[in-house]
Amino acid sequence: MSFGMTIGRSNMKNYRKAQKKVEVSVGESVRVIRELQELSQNELSDLTGIPQSTISAIENDRVRLGVERSKVFARALKCHPAVLVFPAWDISQESSA
Repeated sequence: MSFGMTIGRSNMKNYRKAQKKVEVSVGESVRVIRELQELSQNELSDLTGIPQSTISAIENDRVRLGVERSKVFARALKCHPAVLVFPAWDISQESSA
């Protein structure tokens, strides 16, 4: 028994591909990556030496992340600092310039 609906190739021209675009602030990018790694703010504080209150302020865009903190967070979160600092960077748009 099949619950899915199939669309033939001839019918596909009536549909357009969904666009995936979400605007994320620097603070939100820190929070999302932290949560994906199932870390609390306190645990991230322990890993980075940055006070939990500062992490909260960064995640709520009340305090700027800055270059040095981005490096510290990147090491703790095992990601490239650019992922944190430039969450809305559109490489396809930049490469065509």
